[in-house]
Amino acid sequence: MEVAEQRYEERRGVAQRTPDVRSASVRERSAERSHKITTRNLDLFYGQKQALCSISIDIPEHEVTAFIGPSGCGKSTYLRTINRMNDLIAGVRITGSVQMDGIDIYQKGLDVVDLRKRVGMVFQKSNPFPKSIWENVAYGPKILGTRQKARLNEIVEKSLVQAALWDEVKDRLHHSALGLSGGQQQRLCIARALAVDPEVLLMDEPASALDPISTAKIEELIFQIKNRYTIVIVTHNMQQAARVSDVTAFFYMGELIEVGDTRDIFTNPKKKQTEDYITGRFG
Repeated sequence: MEVAEQRYEERRGVAQRTPDVRSASVRERSAERSHKITTRNLDLFYGQKQALCSISIDIPEHEVTAFIGPSGCGKSTYLRTINRMNDLIAGVRITGSVQMDGIDIYQKGLDVVDLRKRVGMVFQKSNPFPKSIWENVAYGPKILGTRQKARLNEIVEKSLVQAALWDEVKDRLHHSALGLSGGQQQRLCIARALAVDPEVLLMDEPASALDPISTAKIEELIFQIKNRYTIVIVTHNMQQAARVSDVTAFFYMGELIEVGDTRDIFTNPKKKQTEDYITGRFG
């Protein structure tokens, strides 16, 4: 157990500048948790192929939940069910229940546009619009009806501050976003997602294409905003999951094998499959 604890601390990085918000008792936190998203018996099919098998999971509010597992195991597919992005794929069929704040997000008549306002998403590859930095961040609020320039300026500044990008771009807001570095573009995409004031932020391998310095900035950003948002992150990087998340879920071949507090998953997993994956025996 002591060796496992040491490895966990090494993955997290003991010299992190951000204070450790997980130092409180795991059991106390678990008892106090409220769940933002609740999924029960979720099956998802691409035509005849089943991609998710009876997924049941609770995602806590204002915490970071990390999904780990080998490629093609269903992590990103499940992530996309939370804001109904899979609706855009032909032949997808879903059974089971996904609820946010007790409301079934797949019920008939649900406003999907409103859902996607409440559930923002940041993709693996940064995808800024070929517009100015200012226009990228203001785009969502303008679509949703905000027209006053002063109000849009406030939103742009607030979102860029939250994304830890304001100081780097405040003097070139009207320059093309495509002139930013890869790490800056990814933080711009995070600012764009935050600009519509979501409740949940989904991040699909947001740092996989970034250098270590940019990755560290993204991880620090996650720590800084987690108290305001419920964050769900897909990552192939076990060290990253250990560093940034409060809860970790291990997916394998379309099934949710195990979910629990990150420290427990990395130091004392209940399932042998989880232990084998974390220790590098497969994956």
